[in-house]
Amino acid sequence: MSNKEQNLYELWCKNARDDADLVAELESIAGNDEAICERFYQDLAFGTGGLRGVIGAGTARMNIYTVRRATQGFCNYLNADCKNPSVAIAYDSRIKSDVFAKAAAEVFAANGVQVHIYSELMPTPCCSYAVRALGCSGGVVVTASHNPSKYNGYKVYGEDGCQITLAVAEAIISCIHSVDLFNDVKHMAYDEAVAADLIQTIPQSLIDSYYDEVRKQGIHTDVCKTSGLKLVYTPLNGTGNKPVREVLRSIGITDVTVVPEQEMPDGNFTTCPYPNPEIREALEYGLRLCDKVQPDLLLATDPDADRVGIAVPDGKGGYALFTGNEVGALLFEYICAERTAMGTMPKNPVAVKTIVTTDIVKAIAEQYGVQLIDVLTGFKFIGEQIGLLEQKGEVERYIFGFEESYGYLAGSYVRDKDAVVASMLIVEMAAFYRTKGISLMQARENLYKKYGVFRHTQESFTFEGVSGMHKMQEIMQKLRTEAPTVIGGMEVIESADYLTGVATDAKSHATRALNLPKSDVVVFSLPNHASVIVRPSGTEPKIKAYYTTTAVDMDSAVTLEAGLRKDMRSLIEQ
Repeated sequence: MSNKEQNLYELWCKNARDDADLVAELESIAGNDEAICERFYQDLAFGTGGLRGVIGAGTARMNIYTVRRATQGFCNYLNADCKNPSVAIAYDSRIKSDVFAKAAAEVFAANGVQVHIYSELMPTPCCSYAVRALGCSGGVVVTASHNPSKYNGYKVYGEDGCQITLAVAEAIISCIHSVDLFNDVKHMAYDEAVAADLIQTIPQSLIDSYYDEVRKQGIHTDVCKTSGLKLVYTPLNGTGNKPVREVLRSIGITDVTVVPEQEMPDGNFTTCPYPNPEIREALEYGLRLCDKVQPDLLLATDPDADRVGIAVPDGKGGYALFTGNEVGALLFEYICAERTAMGTMPKNPVAVKTIVTTDIVKAIAEQYGVQLIDVLTGFKFIGEQIGLLEQKGEVERYIFGFEESYGYLAGSYVRDKDAVVASMLIVEMAAFYRTKGISLMQARENLYKKYGVFRHTQESFTFEGVSGMHKMQEIMQKLRTEAPTVIGGMEVIESADYLTGVATDAKSHATRALNLPKSDVVVFSLPNHASVIVRPSGTEPKIKAYYTTTAVDMDSAVTLEAGLRKDMRSLIEQ
């Protein structure tokens, strides 16, 4: 441990007195060089996703002081960039989310930035909605999405309701760097700010208008009431419980059994250490309840209700989990087919997906004459495309956007993924197909018969702490400089490096421009639309690998995918 970390530790012991939990933690690590180093070796990084980290004391942790400093930097940016700036604030069910939201509000108010804050926990998309509906200059959501309970975060939005761009993030970071944690932050008592009208509660009328916008995205909601559809739902102890159930109730879905252990907000996530609907373990309580209730569908939203996962009867007495790619493809096919049939498809429709999302949607888009736009990973890039359409007066052309990590959006009322509207559309789709005698399992089979079998899986490799950060950098660099020529027995056709913006043919070495913003992503293209995509997570200490295989049947695709997984593990875990 260097003198720098020890000096910072002593500075915090002297000045960080506003949170009893932090005081106790600082006292408990006295003399523990490793523990002090882990908390003070760097500032908690602020990127396009804002802040995200382990809750606790220190410059590298999420606490009221790192939140205050980031907020002061954001205030300095807003006050320099806007006249009479204002922000919307939302927060989820995580540990200290309400504390951090109020800490941010106190700093905004002290800097003359008008605050509009929800009076209770709300889904992340509700912040995006409030920013645009209230004409705010920006927004903040206190959430760490689907991370384990020890994490929390601070997600920043621009005036367009999208997560901030890289350029804006860099400008805010510059402002943050000029802020001394204990000397330069302005804040005032929350109650005092409320009394001065600097902090206002977002009214129920705005929440109701959000529900109205969600319901407008329905196509066949009229069939829901008489469909006989039966659901099990879990909000995974998060923010989806009220809004998802309210929207489903309002379209006539009343046979909903909520997983009791995961119904109420609980930032400890005691029944699901990883509250991520992508992970089967998070759905175990829901699946057990399904065995008793025998529903047509299990629905699960993550803690900040921007992602949703499902499981459906597999026809063998159990329940099959669908991937985000499968649900997205099914929704896209449903929206295209039914809007075309009803004559509500806009002229020159547009859909947007990320580069790691299934290519089966290319075939679907071609079938229905939809322009499909590929963007970098991150829903803000999908939101950006909606904004570009809006600038041209063509926002009605946008019909759907999704990413493989269980994020979906129909409609332009928000600019982030929204599990509330996605839940409604999934349920409506299931109800509609049920009235036609088609299960979701059958709908998936029909999709593969029509467009071919595409298998997509993802694997994460965790690298914690200081050494882990360096290890991730080394791995990504090696994948670039010593790119594999064969993966899973398949020859690499092309290697694409989104950091340099260049793709290189494996045989001719000819290059082509990728024409997307620079990003730390490498793609290895393989025969028959197969591929491996590798990137470090922007919010977690992980490297993620995305595997795609295609075949005449699922068993063959699974076998091919196992080969890809084996070879990539040896490259990444070496």
